[in-house]
Amino acid sequence: MATKEFPVTKTDAEWRAQLTPEQYRVLREHATERPGSCALLAEKRAGTFTCAGCGQPLFVADRKFESGTGWPSFFAPLDGTIETTVDRGMFMERTEVHCSQCGGHLGHVFPDGPPPTGLRYCINGVALNFEPK
Repeated sequence: MATKEFPVTKTDAEWRAQLTPEQYRVLREHATERPGSCALLAEKRAGTFTCAGCGQPLFVADRKFESGTGWPSFFAPLDGTIETTVDRGMFMERTEVHCSQCGGHLGHVFPDGPPPTGLRYCINGVALNFEPK
């Protein structure tokens, strides 16, 4: 993501000061949290999931579903909040999703989700904050 300028930019030191070590690893270094390790996996209240890096609203709770993967899953983001790149790591090609405002790595999107989109945005819970309605 270093080649694109995002509306929210910070130095590495600023990111490290703002984020927890695990948030930094996921959002800035493209790591993946352990499956089942995030409390947001079980979050079922009405509200909005926001980027832990910049606070941008990304997903609304009524688009969340239980995928059985161990990560929060959504069938669609809010319009304009997610951008994608090709991830060729882990000996495969996947579609990475990141925040359109700060470029923070969120997870990946797969074509095996429920209607109406058929997509599964598999998101690291540590990359999100939740704001109840």
